[in-house]
Amino acid sequence: MTKTAELYVAGKYTVGTGDSTVAVNSPVTGEHLADLPVATAADLDHAITAARRAFDDYRHWSTYERADLCLRVAHLIEANADELARLTTIEQGKPLAEARGDVEDTAALFAVSAEDAKRLYGETIPSAARDKRMFTFRAPVGVWGSVTPWNFPLMIMCEFVGPALATGNAVVAKPPENTPLACLALGELLTEAGVPAGLVSIVPGAGAVGEALVTHPGVDAVGFVGSSATGERIVRAMGLKRSIMEMSGNGPIVVCADADIEAAAVAATYGAYWNAGQVCCATERVIVDTSVHAEFVAACLRAAEAVRLGDPFDPATTMGPLNNEPTAAKMDHHIADATDRGARLLRGGRRAGGFPTSLYYEYTVLDAVTPDMLVAREESFGPVLPILAADGDDEILRLANNTELGLQAAVFTRSLSRAFRYGEQLRAGSVVVNDSTDYFEGAQPFGGAAGSRTGWGRVGGLAQLRDMTDLRTVILSFS
Repeated sequence: MTKTAELYVAGKYTVGTGDSTVAVNSPVTGEHLADLPVATAADLDHAITAARRAFDDYRHWSTYERADLCLRVAHLIEANADELARLTTIEQGKPLAEARGDVEDTAALFAVSAEDAKRLYGETIPSAARDKRMFTFRAPVGVWGSVTPWNFPLMIMCEFVGPALATGNAVVAKPPENTPLACLALGELLTEAGVPAGLVSIVPGAGAVGEALVTHPGVDAVGFVGSSATGERIVRAMGLKRSIMEMSGNGPIVVCADADIEAAAVAATYGAYWNAGQVCCATERVIVDTSVHAEFVAACLRAAEAVRLGDPFDPATTMGPLNNEPTAAKMDHHIADATDRGARLLRGGRRAGGFPTSLYYEYTVLDAVTPDMLVAREESFGPVLPILAADGDDEILRLANNTELGLQAAVFTRSLSRAFRYGEQLRAGSVVVNDSTDYFEGAQPFGGAAGSRTGWGRVGGLAQLRDMTDLRTVILSFS
């Protein structure tokens, strides 16, 4: 399946103006999938100029016209779900069933954006003057540049494309260099749906392309999803541009003394192996009340027996390979650091042999983890379940909030009062009660807690549409 991929610029596929390419290889088989052209400064200029031209007309479309366009895109994604899922699996590594879920969620993003745009209301504000009236409305910002990661390549790119179309914005998207194929395949569907040429361009490449995009004077606003380290570089480069930044997470699962232990163990285990743990809201830490610690560890080991590492195209597989070598090397480093500092390795802890690549990693359970270990402080982004013990709610909250990566947390308890306490006191943008930290819906406002390194703004639902538009005020005098 070796081929040359193309950029999608101004409504057409093109090989671009440069000579450089990046090889795209499958983590599943090691197969060389494509040679990807690297977008040049001229390609970005072309895409952004086309976006500006398309935006100048599209901004005047009615909300209902834009909603209908989003629904046409959603229907075409659904109609092509099999091929989009296949591309996602072969380039990213996740099981085919998970990839199919990603595609369904991508279609839903466009549908949710279409409906939410119809409820993007303004308001009438009383004026102190007898002869004046004030009212507000939402207006599109202009051209958005988006930079998105490889763990959910199509879905996360469309977390900006869908809301942009719904709100009257244009977008130039830089998908990840190592998982660009499903993203680029979307271009054909956008054209078929009737998206005006230039309103969406897809320009893959490495980090230099992302930096050139976010600093381009023709880009009005920036949408980013990825690691906190990369996000910080983007913020320094782009300066004061309008932005939505969704970055790393290390929010824990909290298991209280009154929790349903079996349910908590299943949720924690799932949150650590779904997409091989390559999720910003994965089970990066579990903090368990000391009184139920032993019972919880035993339940997790039982639940882990259901994890099946293998060929992601095999229906029996529940976990595929990691996507890339730096992520696998980080797992190696985090596990070695934890065991060197006294953590107990109960399961896994190494790369699995007998597979086509070295990216297949054993599902790992660590107990006796302490807050100073890398696996408890940083985002591991792999299939590891680190378990910490704490004595009572106050100590659990102290450990849980000892992080700068407060994206999404979860708490297991049978107590309504405990649920409210943790919901309000956990330093996380979202708190899930009695389910996995990996729980997510397209209409959910998703993002980090203020003061953490997880970013600002929200992706998902009406909150994102507000963040991708300007609040405008009109003061009308009728004297």
